[in-house]
Amino acid sequence: MPKAKGKSRRHKYSYNLNRKRLYRSARRRAAPRIACSHIRHAWDPHKSVAQNLAEMGLAEDPNKAVPIPKKLMGMEVESDGQQPGKKIVRKPYVVNEMELDASLPEKKSNTLSRDLIDYVRYMIQNHGENYKEMARDEKNYYQDTPKQIKRKINVYKNFYPEEYKNFIASLKPEKMEVQ
Repeated sequence: MPKAKGKSRRHKYSYNLNRKRLYRSARRRAAPRIACSHIRHAWDPHKSVAQNLAEMGLAEDPNKAVPIPKKLMGMEVESDGQQPGKKIVRKPYVVNEMELDASLPEKKSNTLSRDLIDYVRYMIQNHGENYKEMARDEKNYYQDTPKQIKRKINVYKNFYPEEYKNFIASLKPEKMEVQ
């Protein structure tokens, strides 16, 4: 089997590279990115994971943090109330900030696209509740069936109930003027 073309050359040492900087940047790239911003800002790269988490008051091992009570022959062993190796929390603000973030209500991030809203409003404006007519409309680019169009209109009603009521109310005077 033939060798690859560029593999047989002699490797030369490059004196122009800063090996220390290369090593540091490789370590930084290899380290995982911490998703939680509170932990990331309080993290000390010179300390171990266990030391960092202990300083923040977080548990490294959940099994050690909340131990399962041991049973000896059907009887529970009672502890004397002292926890061995009580750790000092030096960065309590991390836990406080995480608790504050967890207590905030979750934002409603699901919305409908502008195209779908315009499509539904156009269909209701021109055809009212006649879904078969909507299915035959020229703006029905995706060739939705009457049931699919009805489902899209119901989704719009559920997402924006106030906007839908106002839209229907604004359509009624127009219908009165036409008749």
